[in-house]
Amino acid sequence: MNKLPPLPLADINSLDSREIWAALTEAHRHLAELKGLCESLPNQGILLDTLSIQEAKDSSEIENIITTHDELYAVQGESASRAAKEVRHYVAALRTGYEAVRASGLIQLDTVLAVQSELEQNRAGLRRLPGTVLKNEATGAVIYEPPQDAAEVESLMSNLIDFIHADDGLDPLIRMAITHHQFESIHPFYDGNGRTGRILNLLMLQRNGLLDLPVLYLSRYITTTKRDYYRLLQTVRDENLWVDWCLYFLRGVAVTSRSAIAVVKIFRDLMLKTKHDLRERLPKLYSQDLLNNLFRYPYTKIEFIENELGVSRPTAGKYLEQLTSAGLVRKQRMGKTNFYINQKLFDLLSNVTLEEVFVKESGFTERLSPGAVSRSASQS
Repeated sequence: MNKLPPLPLADINSLDSREIWAALTEAHRHLAELKGLCESLPNQGILLDTLSIQEAKDSSEIENIITTHDELYAVQGESASRAAKEVRHYVAALRTGYEAVRASGLIQLDTVLAVQSELEQNRAGLRRLPGTVLKNEATGAVIYEPPQDAAEVESLMSNLIDFIHADDGLDPLIRMAITHHQFESIHPFYDGNGRTGRILNLLMLQRNGLLDLPVLYLSRYITTTKRDYYRLLQTVRDENLWVDWCLYFLRGVAVTSRSAIAVVKIFRDLMLKTKHDLRERLPKLYSQDLLNNLFRYPYTKIEFIENELGVSRPTAGKYLEQLTSAGLVRKQRMGKTNFYINQKLFDLLSNVTLEEVFVKESGFTERLSPGAVSRSASQS
């Protein structure tokens, strides 16, 4: 096994190429447009709540934790499936990291540990026992063996945190691409490495001021180009080909930014249309708080209305029945709970697959056959 070297890269100048600079320019341009669009929204927090559920679902699918949008409605109930609970934990972990970075302006090791702990609902911390390897699920062949020694894992993570905060003039998107690869190669946890690594991407964008909200979600890009993702991760380990990896990553940022811009525009217009319909059909019921409630998630329920609008339970129930009668939400019973679904928002989040756009724009066409790469312990 080749020893994983610490950062920075010894041959960082190899990334100083025309192709890299062109990809950087495009990625930064679309990121800036997305940031400006988000800043124009009156309530950015609602967008974060809504889109984080979609990102959680996509990120979990990379790990073969598949959940349908319908299951997400029950995510806070006792009837929630394991997959839906995984999504809930991802949303909470993303929020944990976001709040920590917003408060301190730093991404500390404690931040990464807190994110992973929230994801996995345990405090196992960094790996201390040997035996973790990456395997080809189909053949059982070992593809990659991450550092096994606990002291080495801890040292490499300390080095990674230093690299994240280094003031060395490196472009922040290149830093993010290198950080993501290094984190996944360290594989510091028993579980949750993939999802923690993808949240770390968002926190780096936030910390560097490229986005005020963590709304650039690369998970769908990775899902769509999964074969390339794993192939290029390994190619760097085997052949030190950082240019191809960085180009893949930068294309992902550009394509994902473009798709996010489209989604945010539709979200904004849909919210304005619903505001108009609510005022027209139920003028006595309308309030900005009620509108926000309808868009915070693709569904609401009596408890949400009761808590966010400060009304009694019977009043909250009456509000939701009026919204249902006016055609603004659809009532659906799951288990013992009635959910009131914002169908248009649900359709938006359900139908934004954009696989053709991702593949066409990124230049990658291969797909990962089910189970091409896994870990000996569990997928994460």
